[in-house]
Amino acid sequence: MGQLNTEVETLKNRIHSLEKKNSQLKTDLKEMEENKSDVFSSVKETDRMALKHQIKGLVSKIDEHLDEQT
Repeated sequence: MGQLNTEVETLKNRIHSLEKKNSQLKTDLKEMEENKSDVFSSVKETDRMALKHQIKGLVSKIDEHLDEQT
């Protein structure tokens, strides 16, 4: 019976340790999400529009190239 009680106590300690670790990981995740920023959030609107225009131009060139190959 003593061995069973020891095992139960060991498992309780492990659960407590895992709960503490889980809480810390949740806190870290929440902090990371709060500090996360969009790649474009620091870019001015005019620069964003210019990038969008360039991307559309590149996609158009790729489409033309693919159409030529078929």
